[in-house]
Amino acid sequence: MGNIISRRAFLNDFGRGLSGVAFYSLLSRRQGLGAAESVWHSPEGHPHYQPKAKRVIWLFMRGGLSHMESFDPKPMLNKYSGKTIAETPFKDVQSPGKLKNVRVVVVNDANGQQRNRIYPLQSGFSPRGQSGIEISNWFPHIGSCIDDISVIRSMWTTDDNHGAQVQFHSGRHTLDGRFPTIGAWVSYGLDSMNDSLPQFINMGPRYFDTRDGHYLGPAYDAVNLKVDLTNPLPYARPEGDLTMEEQKFTFDLSRKLNLLARESHPQDEALTARLKSYELAYRMQSAVPEALNFSSEPGYIQKMYGLDQDVTRPFGEQLLAARRMTERGVRFIQIQHGEGAAGAWDAHTRLKSNHEKLSRQVDKPIAGLINDLKQRGLFDETIVVFATEFGRTPGSQNNDGRDHHPYGFSVWMAGGGIRGGIVHGATDEIGFHAVDHPHYVTDIHATLLHQLGLNPRELELPSHKRLDIDFGEIIREIL
Repeated sequence: MGNIISRRAFLNDFGRGLSGVAFYSLLSRRQGLGAAESVWHSPEGHPHYQPKAKRVIWLFMRGGLSHMESFDPKPMLNKYSGKTIAETPFKDVQSPGKLKNVRVVVVNDANGQQRNRIYPLQSGFSPRGQSGIEISNWFPHIGSCIDDISVIRSMWTTDDNHGAQVQFHSGRHTLDGRFPTIGAWVSYGLDSMNDSLPQFINMGPRYFDTRDGHYLGPAYDAVNLKVDLTNPLPYARPEGDLTMEEQKFTFDLSRKLNLLARESHPQDEALTARLKSYELAYRMQSAVPEALNFSSEPGYIQKMYGLDQDVTRPFGEQLLAARRMTERGVRFIQIQHGEGAAGAWDAHTRLKSNHEKLSRQVDKPIAGLINDLKQRGLFDETIVVFATEFGRTPGSQNNDGRDHHPYGFSVWMAGGGIRGGIVHGATDEIGFHAVDHPHYVTDIHATLLHQLGLNPRELELPSHKRLDIDFGEIIREIL
């Protein structure tokens, strides 16, 4: 056989690719590689108590989707359009102390007048479903699923810039350092349901922090995936020009040599982990492309996700891939929408055209995902989360946009034991502050972990003391 490479060269090359991910994943789970102590799990990687869900599909709109033009209608914005907040009956919303740890900043122009004036709603709203919940006309397909969705209108955070994307995923401000994300914690607490696929997958752009595990170790970073059958895992290919037959030969040879070594060192857990990591890496090279091959999906399913339309195809392909990964046992599938460093939803100007364009990209595919999960019997054991890092201001910026707004915004959740057709929490009448049942971002984390059967207070490393706010509070009203 030509092109046979040495065992050392093979291991060196392979270790820089996918096997490095697989090896660190398996070894870390046994020896705490990259962590201060041995990694602790719930016993055997099982839940702490009976779970209501098995997996999560996490949809994140990067840049700051306006809550007032999506899931939290505020008609008072139209009534007081053009006035400063101080000129309306709602001037007290700018008083400090409305939310814990949040400082309200009022921006004035050179004459000492408030720069941001009330900006009217840019989208109409319609009641949807039997529940009659009002949803933006920019999201008609998601609106058709509203009876399966819990809308949480009272989220808040502390970062008023796009580092809030990191905060939403980890619970910590970027100035605090880097901490494990919710996907990492799920991977840390639960074992894999498929020995041929990653536990945790990310699709879509990431700019502020491309890691997840941090002090838990690299085993808990998401594996980045592209919906591209020609090269779904760019780092998974061997550096040499090897056929699958030649790769199999090198795997088999390496396995035989390692098995011989294990006979001399039967208690070497690292060696056992290494053997399994090579096997996983090899299986992933065929399992991942198979999961991303849509040729077996009937035409009507592809249309559900919008694969027949240019505007919806890119996001629809990611969501169809997510459903196929879900069927194959991937625990946490994270899909981020919105290119650019800040994220495409960052509408400081031309909010209407920006949000209309982006909502068309995601609306139909998301509804297709929900309906497809339901018809396949997967919805009740899969939690779908729709989130963004913060909302937008009631006032205008640059005349036709809105600024960043961490004091109140919306998130919705569906499936996996989440109640449908309800609204929980509220912002005030102009959408400035979360005033009814306010929820810091880790309350979403706590709710997810609870539904997966995990107690976050038992998912700790002794040398990394977590703050109380890191754990969050379960949003029981939506369960």
